Amino acid sequence: MKDLAETEVEETEKALQPKTWKDTAWSVTKVVLKFAVTSVLLYYVFSKVPLKQVKYRLFHANYWWMLAALVSFFVSMVISSWRLSSYFKSIKLNLDPRFNFRLYLLGLFYNFLLPGGIGGDGYKIYLLNKTYKLPAKKVFWAIMFDRLSGLWAIGLITVALIFLIPQIDIHIGIPLGIFVAASAIYYFVAYKFFREYTHYFFEGHLKAIGVQSLQVIAIICILFGQGFTGKFSPYLLSFLISALATIIPISVGGAGIRETVFAQLSHVFPMNMDLAVFLPMAFYLISIIVAVFGVYYVIRPSRLEEGLPKSKFNSVNK
Repeated sequence: MKDLAETEVEETEKALQPKTWKDTAWSVTKVVLKFAVTSVLLYYVFSKVPLKQVKYRLFHANYWWMLAALVSFFVSMVISSWRLSSYFKSIKLNLDPRFNFRLYLLGLFYNFLLPGGIGGDGYKIYLLNKTYKLPAKKVFWAIMFDRLSGLWAIGLITVALIFLIPQIDIHIGIPLGIFVAASAIYYFVAYKFFREYTHYFFEGHLKAIGVQSLQVIAIICILFGQGFTGKFSPYLLSFLISALATIIPISVGGAGIRETVFAQLSHVFPMNMDLAVFLPMAFYLISIIVAVFGVYYVIRPSRLEEGLPKSKFNSVNK
């Protein structure tokens, strides 16, 4: 039975090679379904909040603060690519930092702007597997632990924010205890069954905290750009919860999912609904602006390979 890594490589190869009519039909179907889900979710959101209110916030925002949010998100992506390199180093894959970041930008482009056929992670697995003859499974698990470290950091910041929201009537010791216990189990399982990927485990998770903190700062900047002076914690917690909701790739780059989560949580937490809907939309636009940089390496793939290590790669045992 094929594992997930081999499936990712095969699907990416199919997407890059000339397609049969069946492959084309399936790719189109996936794109249509994602756009359909996104459209339904956005229709639901804007049935609750008039679009003109969200547009007003966008056109009357303080764009210096929006620029600060863009810079914060971009730096988070730089650190995120650096975080991924920690897990690559665990499997003795020492990529040139420039190539690693270019590949990361290309992955963002595939994820946000090409919702069908090629996934960002799948392309990384495919390219590194072909370039270094490294088992796809090893690259897959390096990327998987990179993702898990991000989820762990979201959990940590979420626990901290729960303490700041009085509407959540729960003793802080309960979520904190659950988080500590889950972290211990997580590390035990990683060390016991995936020891190779724990060589830079703590380094990677510290970088993950930096990534998520910078994205939270981006949301704070967007709020400042709206002249917001109230409590930040409900909006920040809602943002982190919405980030968890986008794990399942059922929409176009997570569009619609974040907005729906914010709209629902505005009934639970003290948040202005149109501001709550504007935040994830503004964050999505910022994400797209950064992801667009990756198209350069689609147009000029030779630039992607500049900076590749010239020395012979020390392959690991399969």
